[in-house]
Amino acid sequence: MGWRLIRIYTILVYLFMFLPIAVVVLLSFNANQFGSFPMTGLSTRWFEALWNNDAIMRAFRTSLVLGAMTAVISTVLGVLASLALVRYRVPGRNMITTLLIAPILVPEVVLAVALLLFLNFLDIGKSFTLLLLGHVIFTLPFVILVVQARLVSIKRDVEEAALSLGASPRQTFLSITLPLLMPAVAAGGLFAFTISFDDITGTLFWKPGGVETVPTQIFSMLRNSISPEINALGTVMIVLTVGLPLVGAAIARKLATRSGG
Repeated sequence: MGWRLIRIYTILVYLFMFLPIAVVVLLSFNANQFGSFPMTGLSTRWFEALWNNDAIMRAFRTSLVLGAMTAVISTVLGVLASLALVRYRVPGRNMITTLLIAPILVPEVVLAVALLLFLNFLDIGKSFTLLLLGHVIFTLPFVILVVQARLVSIKRDVEEAALSLGASPRQTFLSITLPLLMPAVAAGGLFAFTISFDDITGTLFWKPGGVETVPTQIFSMLRNSISPEINALGTVMIVLTVGLPLVGAAIARKLATRSGG
């Protein structure tokens, strides 16, 4: 009886969490202009209106570019930092690791305000570069954690065997270490892209005037009125933010299987 009550309570909690998301997805296909029940029919008209909305498409392109650049920079820095901290004896390694992972522990709004105040102190105004820097700072710890966990499991003997056979450190990294790290690299890059694409708190503080990402565009649309296009845009966001990590997990599993990990 006790386990049955726990199961029922768990199901109710999940319904409370995900039912509003399901309602948003369902209303995005509502043929009626007013997002309410009962639905008068199913239609994709709001997705077509979304496609023809210049402001939304511009915000979507900005989010894609910002997310891609954030993923590339965070992944490169995360791999290099993980190699230095795991494979080499760096003075103050524990303190450096703590500093690199600290942004996860600090509330994002505090981090956003602190970075903005610091750059204002340096007389540096808001720009796309500042926005990119903030997203890199926020996503870098996630990449480091994923890559470090994978790197620790890779035995040093494999790399030493390649070096003993005449391979240079660069060849060893490109031919041995990097292929074994690819599951973590792919997963870390997709996590960084997803977090950047979905971020709104830091973006509101860091973005310059006239630049909107998809989350900030939704926020500005909600302040004016509740348009059915918002439901369609929310559905697209849900598909991307849920689908990309699943794709990343599948890719990482496939790469791990190929590399024998």
